[in-house]
Amino acid sequence: MAKLKKKCDERLEQWFEEAMDRIKKATGARTQVQLADVLEVRQSSISDAKRRCSVPSDWFLKLYRSHGLNPNWLSDGHEPVYLNAAKGQVSAENLLRETPAAYGRTHARGRVVPVSSMAGAGTDPATWQPLPVEDLTIPETFFRPNMQVLRVDSAGMEPIVLRGAFVGVDQDQRQHPDGDLCAVHFPHQGLLIRRVYYQDGQFVLKAEDKAHADLHVPAAEMSARTIGRVIWVIQSLSQQI
Repeated sequence: MAKLKKKCDERLEQWFEEAMDRIKKATGARTQVQLADVLEVRQSSISDAKRRCSVPSDWFLKLYRSHGLNPNWLSDGHEPVYLNAAKGQVSAENLLRETPAAYGRTHARGRVVPVSSMAGAGTDPATWQPLPVEDLTIPETFFRPNMQVLRVDSAGMEPIVLRGAFVGVDQDQRQHPDGDLCAVHFPHQGLLIRRVYYQDGQFVLKAEDKAHADLHVPAAEMSARTIGRVIWVIQSLSQQI
């Protein structure tokens, strides 16, 4: 099992994220609330662990007792996945297929992330909340700490962003440089991906498909309605060939 350092450096941050990814995937926990329930701890304990880049050893013991998981696999990815396979909720084959690559192979490493619908949870029409509907494996270099991955459900940005494409939205990037793609919330509609321009004290959101009319958002509202900037797109071009 990895020896934890006091200083949370980049390498240790990477170790922590990969260990937590394995825990989430093996237990089926998608959110911090669900993970806290599985570990029988407060949500603040998970936040504290992330800040220290340290997974408490009793979490590994608890997951062995509840799910039969091998602490060495959870910590460092060393097989076998289970020490008691009878308690396993996810097949070892599936977990190993989605496990990130070893250190030193940055560009080969993948990460499994939740994908939300553009409509969101829909619990409050005034705000947008994510609603995970599936998982996606992305290259490690595509990942951002505060990222939202979406499945595009409209044709407004075709042929640049196709219906059905996956887009990564960096929620830490909330500026609006002219022409950049942003995810913006519209009450009762969900999110739209549009090119954003600032004109005459308001923001104009333009679709790539000219059949879609321009949308206008007052400057005072734009910050609260912007989820973030689109930083990557994953899509199949086969339908255009």
